[in-house]
Amino acid sequence: MKFTKKQIERYSRQIVLKKIGIIGQKKILNSSVLIIGVGGLGSPIAIYLAAMGIGKIGIVDKDVVEVSDLHRQIIFSTSDIKKSKSLKAISKLKKVNPDVSFESFSKKLTVKNINQIAKQYNIIVDGSDNFRTRFLINDYCLKKKKILISGAISKFDGQVYTFNFSKKKSPCLRCFIPEMPDNPDIDNCEYEGILGPIAGIIGSIQANEVIKEITGIGDTLCGHILIIDALKLSFRKIKLNKRSDCYCNEKKL
Repeated sequence: MKFTKKQIERYSRQIVLKKIGIIGQKKILNSSVLIIGVGGLGSPIAIYLAAMGIGKIGIVDKDVVEVSDLHRQIIFSTSDIKKSKSLKAISKLKKVNPDVSFESFSKKLTVKNINQIAKQYNIIVDGSDNFRTRFLINDYCLKKKKILISGAISKFDGQVYTFNFSKKKSPCLRCFIPEMPDNPDIDNCEYEGILGPIAGIIGSIQANEVIKEITGIGDTLCGHILIIDALKLSFRKIKLNKRSDCYCNEKKL
């Protein structure tokens, strides 16, 4: 593919990076990313990925904007209250970068529809707010050998995971959380509270991990968990090994 003059100008600050360059930017423009949940995490993820030139972005979110969302879901404004999150997010993102192709899925993600929605995307980014959806996404990406960038936030803390299921040694979410919690549908932010900026921090790191996986630069987070404490301003990266008794173990598949 050839770059237009406008593309060279738009992405010039990325292209000048030696680890990205023309080749890396082409990979970004030819990539497709599905963002599941466009809330506190999905907002910065979507904004940064659109701005950086991801070729195609899909957004899955069945909810409408509520006033309690606005302190952390930075893609929305007061005028968006009671309107579809996925549709409003895309309308904003088109203004950020009109060259990106967008697809909206204003529906609940289920076992029945996840393949139809996600099969056309190279990378899946999990910005969901409950364990039932997280486990569903994890199991689907594992089965289809897709790359999954997952994030979680609660109170003042956040975590980021990268699972590259094209690699046999990649652990999965169940290696860290073997069993579904007792209340898998509960939104932790609603019941425990959340500091707005931690959502931005974690979401931005997820977007960074997406670009690393697309371009092949830097050290992959796969096989580790990044844990962030916003109060102590501490970052810890701990090893996550593949459990021999986990669902993702080849003998269990």
